[in-house]
Amino acid sequence: MQFSKMHGLGNDFMVVDAVTQNVYFSPEMICRLSDRHSGVGFDQLLVVEPPYDPELDFHYRIFNADGSEVAQCGNGARCFARFVRMKNLTNKRVIHVSTQTGRMVLTVTEDYSVRVNMGEPNFNPQQVPFRAARVEKTYIMRAAEQTVLCGVVSMGMPHCVFAVDRVDNAPVATLGPV
Repeated sequence: MQFSKMHGLGNDFMVVDAVTQNVYFSPEMICRLSDRHSGVGFDQLLVVEPPYDPELDFHYRIFNADGSEVAQCGNGARCFARFVRMKNLTNKRVIHVSTQTGRMVLTVTEDYSVRVNMGEPNFNPQQVPFRAARVEKTYIMRAAEQTVLCGVVSMGMPHCVFAVDRVDNAPVATLGPV
């Protein structure tokens, strides 16, 4: 099996072309491959599949390191777009893909960066999921032995966004895993 290892904004991915090669991944196999000591090591496995709809270019599947399939990953989508062009699976600059929950448009710009349209963000805490009494713009949360101000959003994957005074000295190592 041929694959590429790619990185995007702190996430690392194993990306596999299932258009030109026949591959199957069980949850157990994904767990073994994701192991950083005995496998390839990655946060997520990205699988490029042929489209299910003739109006689309590809189907995009995303698996977490535990083998569970997830709906979307923006950082992964950026790597996905670079991968399909790098492997000559397409030469299009605007790439239409389906995911587990919908469609995404990936645009490769003139400088080869990738812009991703993931649709509308969901700020409803119950749907993120995030435990909150009601919908607020920001929440006060106790994390990593400190009180922090945060927002929550889902674009297919839950995200907690922390407000910090300065990005260059933000406590990423302690708040990031939260």
